[in-house]
Amino acid sequence: MKENFNIIRKYNFWGEKVSEFGYYRADYTDKIFAYTGNRLVKVLIGQRRTGKSYILRQLANKLIDSGIDRKNILYVSKEYTDFDFIANYTNLDDFVKFYKKQLKISGKVYLFIDEIQNITGWEHFVNSYSQDFIDEYEIFISGSNSKMLSGELATLLSGRYVNFEIFPFSFSEYLGILKRESTRQNFIEYIESGGLPELFNLQNNEIRRNYVSAIKDTVLLRDIIQRYSIKEPKLLEDIFVFLVNNAANLISIANIVSYFKSLGRKTTYDTVSAYIGYMEDAFLVHKSERYDIRGKNTISGNSKYYINDLAYKNYLYTGFGYGVGYKLENLVYLNLKRAGYQVYTGVFREKEVDFVALKDDNVLYVQTTYLLIDEKTIEREYSPLESIADNYEKIVVSLDEICFPQKNGIKHEQIWNFMP
Repeated sequence: MKENFNIIRKYNFWGEKVSEFGYYRADYTDKIFAYTGNRLVKVLIGQRRTGKSYILRQLANKLIDSGIDRKNILYVSKEYTDFDFIANYTNLDDFVKFYKKQLKISGKVYLFIDEIQNITGWEHFVNSYSQDFIDEYEIFISGSNSKMLSGELATLLSGRYVNFEIFPFSFSEYLGILKRESTRQNFIEYIESGGLPELFNLQNNEIRRNYVSAIKDTVLLRDIIQRYSIKEPKLLEDIFVFLVNNAANLISIANIVSYFKSLGRKTTYDTVSAYIGYMEDAFLVHKSERYDIRGKNTISGNSKYYINDLAYKNYLYTGFGYGVGYKLENLVYLNLKRAGYQVYTGVFREKEVDFVALKDDNVLYVQTTYLLIDEKTIEREYSPLESIADNYEKIVVSLDEICFPQKNGIKHEQIWNFMP
């Protein structure tokens, strides 16, 4: 144990040299830090390589800046082979006890455990340590699967945790890391790039393409194929390609099955449904169900899917016809999710509203289009919102160079300024 302990010192904060923190993501760190000082388990979930590890380290550093003794912070990352000796929850328990004895720790301990789902039985550890009333612990964990809290842990903790979904860089973060101003041209460049954090350290498109491909392969292999013992990995990837190339379009599982059958690929409704569900769990894609605005309930059948980052489209699958308008819609969806909204595709009197966004008691209706180039386009985009009689906020967002005045109470916003 002592040899392993000495190896992992370099990942922790006990000496003068500390881990790399990356670009400071204040929107996340400030929000999560506001929940510190209690026994709530802080859970960060999101796709691999979207910055969860950096945010954990930034939070640890923020605790140190607030006066917490750096030795009282333990960082464990199952992303690194140096931590392979922690295979299950008993290994983790033994390691925490050894750490406390080795550093003669007294007082509250802050545990940061990255990609915790790679530790067998981790739920037992979190449940036990979060309820320990003899020695006090505050726990921060991250994982790359949305089902982390859908099973036993959710039952065990029952309200004693708080969840934070981590997305790739937003446009404002993109501007921050590149030290640019919020302009239409910079937003266009953001559209054609993506928000995966490491993209901005890579020098050309070939390297970026290889990087994005490696992320895609890793998520498919480690978070889906290995986890669920997938029998048809090629079909899994082909379904992902289909969803990327049909993002923001209404589709159904039956449509996808029919598409593959037309190519001579035999599959079933259950297989396609399961594979898409696994991709949702791994945060590669997000599902937007149709929502009956009048009846205030979801509608089964067709749904829309949005990709977690446009880099998959921009660098991997560029040959398929895919208009700018669809990319804008995908980005607006991600913006709404970042802001904490539940997001649906609205249906009202046979008209479609791109987004019905719900948060607490607030409702926001959003239409997205490339350009409001003529009266016909303006009528098409404003008409669905005009037909909704309630007084909730209604917005049309576009890439137009000018900002249009309100129309029947409906605001227009240039998309690079859209901050829900």
